[in-house]
Amino acid sequence: MSHKVAVIGGDGIGPEVIEVALDTLRAAGADLETTDFRLGGFRYLEDGTVLTDQILSELRAYDAIFLGAVGTPDVPPGIIERGLLLRARFELDLYINLRPFVTTNGHEFIVIRENTEGTYAGEGGFLRKGTSDEIATQGSVNTRKGVERCIRYGFELARSRDRKHLTLVHKTNVLTFSGDLWERAFNEVAIEYPDVTTAYNHIDAACIYFVEDPYRYDVVVTDNLFGDILTDLGGAISGGIGLASSANLNPERTAPSLFEPVHGSAPDIAGKGLANPTAAVLSGAMMLDFLGENQIADRVRLACKDVAGDGDTATIASAIMANL
Repeated sequence: MSHKVAVIGGDGIGPEVIEVALDTLRAAGADLETTDFRLGGFRYLEDGTVLTDQILSELRAYDAIFLGAVGTPDVPPGIIERGLLLRARFELDLYINLRPFVTTNGHEFIVIRENTEGTYAGEGGFLRKGTSDEIATQGSVNTRKGVERCIRYGFELARSRDRKHLTLVHKTNVLTFSGDLWERAFNEVAIEYPDVTTAYNHIDAACIYFVEDPYRYDVVVTDNLFGDILTDLGGAISGGIGLASSANLNPERTAPSLFEPVHGSAPDIAGKGLANPTAAVLSGAMMLDFLGENQIADRVRLACKDVAGDGDTATIASAIMANL
């Protein structure tokens, strides 16, 4: 079955790793009809385009979006991040950020990060900016709908796995409003899933346990900011950020979901043939899973297994291809 995929190679090493990933997916048997969209920091510097209403409308016609990386030091912080990445998440309702990890000892677990609320919703502002009396506020937006649908997704995923265990991570002892909402919703939804065991960790404790005892985790669910930090730590204990894949999901499929490696555009090594394409390849496998091509996705993941993370792009790509 053919799938229409919008490809945003983006900046830095983004186009390099996406090229390897698409070659790998096709070599494994995926039938992908791809269209390139020129978006990222380079496009903003050319003509000021970030993500227009017209482009967003065009993206909605695709089955999935495959993103390499965006961002360049020449563009002020926040323009590409908020104008492209966050706008896509909000407008396409990509409320689940799914991050699987395999530790160096072979333990596999998954983190679910709420992807459209929290501090990233952009509530806040400045008063008397640039003066000695400056005030900056940054709020955290948490709705019952947004929190509950993320938690429910976590329970459904945990139920589908052998261990059937779900951990909520938050900071309820200090964030007594948002934390209270998350904890109450978690406990109320848990009643509907008696076959799933549960646990709770404060975010600071979870950071310690991720390093010292990751085996306690099966599926983790957490809010946007905590999830952003915790998943990068998950990448570090799994062999490095160059192996970290991710999916930004619209589970109801009212819009295309977006799949991307999370290593960033790495402009310092762009064009040198040093980028590790493994995270992009594994993100592509997640995309195939979501498109219903599970057997091909498993073939891709198996091909990435035991491939050394060091070496140049061509060497790693060849090793993955040789394992297909």
